[in-house]
Amino acid sequence: MNAKIQVITVLLPIIGGFLIRFLPFKDKKQRAIYIETLVIINSVLVILMLMNRPSEAVTLFRFSGDLQISLKVDGLGTVFAGLVAVLWPLATLYSFEYMKHEEHQTSFYLFYTMTFGVTLGIAMAQNIVTLYFFYEMLTFVTVPLVMNTLTREAILASRTYLYYSLGGAAFAFIGMIFILSYGTTSNFVPGGVLDMAKMGSKANVLLVVYVLAFCGFSVKAAMFPFSSWLPKAGVAPTPVTALLHAVAVVKAGAFACMRITYYSFGTDFLKGTWAQDVVLVLTIFTIVYGCSRALKETHLKRRLAWSTVSNLSYILFGVALMSPMGLTGALTHMLSHAVMKICAFFCAGAVIYKAEKNFVHELDGFGRRMPKVFVIFTISGMALMGVPGFCGFISKWKLTEAAVESGTPLGYIGVAALLASALLTALYMMTVTVRAFCPPKGFDYDTISEVEDPNWLMILPLVIFVIGMVVLGLFPAPVLRALEAVAAAV
Repeated sequence: MNAKIQVITVLLPIIGGFLIRFLPFKDKKQRAIYIETLVIINSVLVILMLMNRPSEAVTLFRFSGDLQISLKVDGLGTVFAGLVAVLWPLATLYSFEYMKHEEHQTSFYLFYTMTFGVTLGIAMAQNIVTLYFFYEMLTFVTVPLVMNTLTREAILASRTYLYYSLGGAAFAFIGMIFILSYGTTSNFVPGGVLDMAKMGSKANVLLVVYVLAFCGFSVKAAMFPFSSWLPKAGVAPTPVTALLHAVAVVKAGAFACMRITYYSFGTDFLKGTWAQDVVLVLTIFTIVYGCSRALKETHLKRRLAWSTVSNLSYILFGVALMSPMGLTGALTHMLSHAVMKICAFFCAGAVIYKAEKNFVHELDGFGRRMPKVFVIFTISGMALMGVPGFCGFISKWKLTEAAVESGTPLGYIGVAALLASALLTALYMMTVTVRAFCPPKGFDYDTISEVEDPNWLMILPLVIFVIGMVVLGLFPAPVLRALEAVAAAV
């Protein structure tokens, strides 16, 4: 397949999304058909490209020497790009119903669609310069989505998100400069690119830079102490928070950490150093911290946001183990969490859309009035807990295997954190289910008589997500083989 298809899949959503502002749509239905068609066509192009990956890179812009914006899909990029291509059409379909009565729809869909292309740019970045370029672009196309409602709370949340992201980008920029200075190339190469001859006696300096870069990129993955922006961003419409917390932004942060660890600095240089211990401690702490905050939180979307904080550090923990098995576990959880969490957020969005309820204590009896939504929410909760038969069990098992294989004290502490997290997840997810299906004795169902399940535009994506959770949980072998091959190449 022609290598230029990589450029098309990135630019088509960006240009097509930008044109939403100017195209003369007769009504919202015509606009929805245009957007969904655009997204589906691009997703099909991405999947066809991934099935027959171009062997050549495509340079979009060259500054000088190694400073160039170029695209090339490798094994790791295939995982992220494939995930984005599968989930985006479903998320867009869901958004048509959810956003039906919202204001500022034109600007919403403009940036929502552009984000698709920018995220694919991150997935297909050939080098650290391209990754950084699209990583910064991702901030600027998602800030308007966070502040879409233009309420005071939304504007403050968007500011917090912007400040955190720019601060993280500054640390990431330091990492990029040192890779350009001490690497043999700016391209991502399995095993890393550091030139030991150039490094000389500056090994400790480069370890400091790695920790700074890891923390900088992990801002978008909401690792402690950079996690508070994520729950605040929950004020955005649910289609936005679902993509922020499950697919685009947080996964971009985790993906960037994989790139710099395995493809830039290299695990031969990092493994066994104090820098590895630092990032392991931060990720292990965040796993437990995020779950603890989720259990304490009574606002449903913020509870799920704190859950995301914890689950993203599962991925970062796998990355920080710096082994093929650790990377396999990280990639497995990246896929599993995306499906589980976007499903849970869309269930929460259905409740907000149909009943305008935001807090857990307001959901008594909703299981009878919205049975489809709450059965699906329960399934997503079981998957997040790691119940066998669902994808969450597979990814947590692979992470546990990798941690035990490491044979280090921090690896075993990580296993304990994963077990504690599973217990806390059961508490904060099943509390919602119990309230919904088992309200207090004498509960008056007439008080929620008008509550009902949403239409097929919302239910269809949820059903597909459930099928994905079950299929990945019961038949994980093909996916695991593919991910193990990606990890083995590093």
